[in-house]
Amino acid sequence: MAGMHSLFPRASQLTEQIINAAIEVHRHVGPGLLESIYEWCLVRELQLRGLEVAHQRKVTLTYKGSVREDVLRCDLLVESAVLIELKAVEDVLPVHKAQLLSYMQLLDVPLGLLINFNRVRLVEGVSRLILRGADHSA
Repeated sequence: MAGMHSLFPRASQLTEQIINAAIEVHRHVGPGLLESIYEWCLVRELQLRGLEVAHQRKVTLTYKGSVREDVLRCDLLVESAVLIELKAVEDVLPVHKAQLLSYMQLLDVPLGLLINFNRVRLVEGVSRLILRGADHSA
């Protein structure tokens, strides 16, 4: 591994701000709504906090010499450093985490947050994922 991901320190710093923003959204709208509503509210909350947010990011996939451009169904990318996948489900499954890790690899993003808004206490619905090796120096 080439050492720590250049965006990891920034991503690590952003994590707390993003979780606080998600808690604020959850406090205002509560659990039990559609993912799209949480996504819209969280984008607004992050922008109000002065953060740059992209969603429905396009990516280029390469497979055995073939190239395809596609819209990746990842929810939010904050400051190009943290990828966020929003859920409003009973239980977060291992496949949800695997999907987020795959997106992180494709986009070369060091840190991901899986946030499940369908919890009474939002912090219990937050998983922090690190791209393998992104947090290590050589």
